[in-house]
Amino acid sequence: MFKKIALATLTAAVVASLAACQTSSPDVVQRGDAQRMSTVQDGVLLNIRAVTIDGSQSGGGGVVGAVVGGVAGSNVGGNRTGTIAGVLGAVVGGVVGNAVERASTKEDGQELLIQLKNGDRRSIIQAKGTEALNVGDSVIIVTSGGKVRVIKAPSVPSGQPAPAATGQ
Repeated sequence: MFKKIALATLTAAVVASLAACQTSSPDVVQRGDAQRMSTVQDGVLLNIRAVTIDGSQSGGGGVVGAVVGGVAGSNVGGNRTGTIAGVLGAVVGGVVGNAVERASTKEDGQELLIQLKNGDRRSIIQAKGTEALNVGDSVIIVTSGGKVRVIKAPSVPSGQPAPAATGQ
């Protein structure tokens, strides 16, 4: 009984750690993007649409689920019954583990439609961050290492001229 509880706890910990590995949040920056110059484009937020960003399926959840299901199934019945139950448990555990990983890595997101200063439009999907974005906000699109994030444009202190737009 203790083995089953320990195995279930280990499975939950592995799936939770897999869920924390990936995010599309604008508040999380990859280590490789630190101290790297990014391209910035100014724009105005035209529309915000709520979306769900599908969870990842790295295979880790399926593997853990298969191991747990196989071990649990092999403890059922005698030698031959335990083998059959172990195989079935591994298959079912793999399917369940994959579903748990996918569900635990799913994120609420936003599709942002942005009009750039030059008139071009961009649509960007990202996870909801801590910064509240509203239609009409001045925003900047930050591109770094092939990834893009949208954040509010910094406000210009009163009494100071706005910086001149360059090339965008």
